[in-house]
Amino acid sequence: MDPIFEGLIKAFWLLVSGDPEVYTIMLLTLDVSGIAVLLGASLGIPTGAAIALREFTGKRLLMSIINTLMGLPPVVVGLFVYLVLSSSGPLGPLQLLYTPTAMIIAQLIIAAPIVVGVTVSAVGSVDRAIRDKALSLGATRSQLAWTILKEAKVGLVTAVILAFGAAISEVGAVMIVGGNIRWVTRVLTTAIVFETELGDFSVAIALGIILLLLAFAINWVLTRMQWSGLRR
Repeated sequence: MDPIFEGLIKAFWLLVSGDPEVYTIMLLTLDVSGIAVLLGASLGIPTGAAIALREFTGKRLLMSIINTLMGLPPVVVGLFVYLVLSSSGPLGPLQLLYTPTAMIIAQLIIAAPIVVGVTVSAVGSVDRAIRDKALSLGATRSQLAWTILKEAKVGLVTAVILAFGAAISEVGAVMIVGGNIRWVTRVLTTAIVFETELGDFSVAIALGIILLLLAFAINWVLTRMQWSGLRR
């Protein structure tokens, strides 16, 4: 039987049969990536907006650093987090290595610069006339910022979509800091690697299909939010 077709059948069966391990992996994948992206958006959107709305010495250098971090190799992030959380690292006493928390930290480091960079671009592209009009109506600094953020909301949703895509598809960093421990830190991407190494390609393909379906469902919701913003 064709491996891809067999994988499709296997994916369908794993989902409808309620396989406990698969659903545990799915929920952990959503938890880790979801929390990382929410934290990244909570930190990244205000930071990106502040950078875009202010002129200061070193802004170009800061943007160069942010743009570099947006393309930071995940394995480098994983190595950095591993060294920080290892027993000889500064946060070793917290014993966070090989836990979902360590995976969230790694994905947060990957997602946050993406949110910051896209937010800066989205806020910076808001028509100058909107800012001038708000100021002419006596808007305060906070009211002006809120007005600009509302105008840039489509770009802000785009930032979240891109960050989520980077987080949920990440494998190198979470493999290093999570250890791919069954029932504890195994997510869909690391499970796919594990099954591929075992030579069980039908299960690997099935998990890959489930990952794509999961990513599509989340992105579909976010895209609807994005398009609703375009229509307003």
